Amino acid sequence: MLNNEKSISVSLPSKEETTETMDDANNDAPPVRFEDIDLSVPPSVYSSSSSADQPKVDLVWDLMRYEAEREAEREPLLVSFLYSTILNHQSLESALAFHLANRIASPNMIGTQIQSLIREALDADPSFRREMRADILAVRDRDPACTCLPDVFLYFKGFHALQTHRVAHYLWKSGRTVLSHFLQSQVSQHFQIDIHPNATMGSGIMLDHGTGIVIGETAVVGHNCSILHHVTLGGSGKKGVDLHPKVGNGVLLGAGASVLGNVNIGDGFVVLVYKMIQTST
Repeated sequence: MLNNEKSISVSLPSKEETTETMDDANNDAPPVRFEDIDLSVPPSVYSSSSSADQPKVDLVWDLMRYEAEREAEREPLLVSFLYSTILNHQSLESALAFHLANRIASPNMIGTQIQSLIREALDADPSFRREMRADILAVRDRDPACTCLPDVFLYFKGFHALQTHRVAHYLWKSGRTVLSHFLQSQVSQHFQIDIHPNATMGSGIMLDHGTGIVIGETAVVGHNCSILHHVTLGGSGKKGVDLHPKVGNGVLLGAGASVLGNVNIGDGFVVLVYKMIQTST
């Protein structure tokens, strides 16, 4: 808002002020280029602990804040929104907890309660924090419609559903299954994506569009996979056996693909649109 007020001010800047503003604009480079970030999120990209050999670093958060500031300058109507969701927070974890809680809150569980749950999961699980950053980078890298990190974080419901699932998965593994089912229900209701809390999801996953995705209880999805809308990783219908697919690393599941039963899909495979794979055992 301050920038907007300056733009309508009737006072004219001095020559020195104009030169200084131009110099600041020329020096206003991003903290890091997206193209230079290692998508596997090694310690050189994200490290939450500092030491003499490795100081704290979070290139994903640094770049997201920079891009959010540029977006706020370009679109004054979104300044309040961008500040409340990103720029007023000290960390990506704080921002995610706030934003997700506002997306899935309900009369049955208010936003502050959900926010506390999300922070608990993030604080307890370092792998969750790293996977979240890899998921953001995966969407920015693979979706040509995505032009900046705030787009992924703020608007992509596949990303929101996946991060809420990671919270539910943490709760499930902690024995809090009823609460994890509540989060699963909220994701299904708000995002039209149904992932069982016990399903295992790797890092660097993109749920593109997301609507209609169903992933069953014993399904496993590897790292760096892309899953398009209306994909089903479903059961075989049998009882007392491992029911759901096991998807390797770097797999693309095309829109409408149905994979049923305890089927293994190898690394790098592409399952085409409407292709159905069903176990014979």
